[in-house]
Order: sequence, then C-alpha cells, then structure tokens
Amino acid sequence: MTPEYPAETEAFRQSIRDFLAANLPEGWAGLGGLPVDDVLPFLEQWRKVLHEARLLAPQWPAEYGGGGLSNLETVIQCEEFAKVGAPTGGPNDVFNIGMIGNTILHWGTPEQKAHYIPKLLSNEHIWCQGYSEPNAGSDLAGVATKVVLDGDEYIINGQKIWTTYGHLANHIFVVGRTDNTGSRPHDGITFLLVDMDQPGVEVRPIKMLSGDSEFNEVFFTDVRCPKENVLGEPNKGWAVAMTLLGFERGEAAAVLPIRYRESLDRLVALAKERGRDQDPLIRQRLAYCYSKVEMMRYLGMRTLTLFLAGKEPGPDAAITKLYWSEYHKVETALAVDILGAEAMVPSGRWPSNSLQTDDPGAPNDSASWVGSMFVSMGGTIYAGTSQIQRNIIGERILGLPKEPSGR
Repeated sequence: MTPEYPAETEAFRQSIRDFLAANLPEGWAGLGGLPVDDVLPFLEQWRKVLHEARLLAPQWPAEYGGGGLSNLETVIQCEEFAKVGAPTGGPNDVFNIGMIGNTILHWGTPEQKAHYIPKLLSNEHIWCQGYSEPNAGSDLAGVATKVVLDGDEYIINGQKIWTTYGHLANHIFVVGRTDNTGSRPHDGITFLLVDMDQPGVEVRPIKMLSGDSEFNEVFFTDVRCPKENVLGEPNKGWAVAMTLLGFERGEAAAVLPIRYRESLDRLVALAKERGRDQDPLIRQRLAYCYSKVEMMRYLGMRTLTLFLAGKEPGPDAAITKLYWSEYHKVETALAVDILGAEAMVPSGRWPSNSLQTDDPGAPNDSASWVGSMFVSMGGTIYAGTSQIQRNIIGERILGLPKEPSGR
C-alpha cells in the first residue's frame, strides 16, 4: 500500500523543500552530524527561524501565531523535515507545542489562550510535564501531590519525577489531587499551569545510565498557583490530562517510520562495515528489523488516516508507543551484538538525543549505538510503560476485562 497525496499538495511540498534548502546550513547532514555541544545552540537559532516562518506550530490558527495549515499540510511538513533530519522545534517543544499548546487550544478559556499561546511560541514560556510521581508513575490516577485552595490561589505540595527537560523549563503543567472523596481515583484531580520561577520549586537532575540528565525530580513546597490557571474544571483534570497524552499522534505517525528507517539503514551499514553482513544469524535479525520498520510504516499510515480525518486523539495512540519502544530495544541489541567486544569500550560521538533513535546524520560510531541501547531501555518506561500500554489496548480497544484493582 502506498498512500497517494492529492496532486495539488505537490506545490506545498515543494515550498517546504525550498524553505529547508534556503535556511539549513550548507552541507547539512542532519542534527546527528553536528558535534554534541553544538546541538542546543543550533536548536535555539533554528527555532527562531521556524517561529518567524510560522512553521513552529503549522496546524494552529494564524490568529494564535500558527501557520493555519491543514492536517494534511502539517503531515507533509513533518515528512519533509524528517527526510533531511531537520528538527521541527526546540527540545521542549514536544511539551510547548505538541502537548500543552494543543491542550490549551482545546480546553483553555479565551483569556488562557491569549496569555499562554504567544509566550510558549516565542519561548518566553518553556514547559515541562508534571505527571509521574514516585508512587504514581504509569498509574497516573494515583497522584498524591496535594493541591489546596487558599483564597484565590492553590497551594501545591508534593513531588514529581521523570520530568523530561525540567532543567530547561520555567513552566510546568501539573496534575494534582484537590479532592479525595470521589468514588474513583480519577476523580478529584486538577490540571494546573504553574510558574516554576518562584520560591518552593526545586529541580534535581537524575543521572541516567547513558550519562545524560534529561530527566529530573521536581519538588513543590507551598508553591502558589492562581486559580485562573486551572485548565478545564477543578477536580475534573483527568479528561484534560488524557487529551494531552494523545495529541502527538499525527506528527509521530509521519516522522517515526522515517526516523527508524534511517536508523535501520545505519544498522545495515554497520553490519557491512564490521564484516557481519554475511553471518546468517545477523542477516536473519536484520530481516526481522526490516519487517518491523515496514510494519511501523503501515501503522503510521493507519494512524495518519485517522489524524487527517480530524479524529480526536484516542487510546490507539498506545499501539504506536508500544510498537516503537519495544522495537528500539531489539534494534539496538542487534547493533551491540554486531559491534561485539567493541561495544565494551565504545568510542566516537555519543548520542545527542536521549529519547528514541539517535539523530539523523549521526555517524556509525560504537558510542552512538551503545548510547542508543542505553536510551532504548527507558523507552519502554517513559510516557507510559509497555505493560500499561498493553492494558490500554486490551481494555479500551479490544474490550477485554480489566485487571483486578489492587486498591
């Protein structure tokens, strides 16, 4: 199956190619071709270019600073950016644009939209996610961060963990417990938009196996949040939280198959470079990876069909998350086996991306693959463990009975 785009979209596709050719540095080979220390400075400047061109949030209405593009045009932009390894934003824009921005546009009041949307587009507000807690990771309904109304403000006390890029952020969206009297654990949760630049907020980086510290702990001690910063209704934040978790699927469906195909091509090249491409067991495992990447491509097409039809995010996003995260472990384990003893003393460029595959254009260094293998272990945990994704698929898509509650 090969999807066919309407003929009239070719002119738009060419305009995106022309934009990339005119604005990317000469000799651009992908973000992975940059020295690791140059990645963040490049992203800061590139983000400004995208913002000025209204390509940072292409599908948002023009009145809010977006590009006013259709869903189809947004997918085409994502595809063309992925083909050349061009980022679609800065490191926190998975939260700024993909998560909280979309959610504010969906749930926010006119005042909230007018206040927050321009600031997150300009990067005056840099967001991170306050969901998981030490005792409520994948079981988000078990959050215990205490939120108490005090006059016109909520007072927040508690802890969040695995806060990706929290060390770069100045705002955090928080799900907290405002009521314990509901009949379900999902009741009594409120979704708040919190300024981190205030007393009582402490961010502590977590050192990961890969050596990076993209994840953080965030502690709240009598932190204040105006009650007008509640998104949705008090005690009904669960629906807001679930909307946010599903908003990435359109871009992910377009980008992930391209990124993992690029990674597979590097893996095949690695086998050839190390003289392992004629080993029948290695060839069998490479063929397995090829089949999985092709399945990912078809899964992406299926997801894009729903996205382009304007369907609201739903539980089927769990299928994509489960698929790529489990595959990434298989792929990188094969890379380490191809490297053999070399993997014990890796050399070269360490991955600049601590989420999913190494960046496009990355060299086939042993450090790139070993670092990606370390990263892959976290992929089946963050953004919802594989076990939780299977539960969602079983219960909400296949209609299987729910697991017995331990409460």
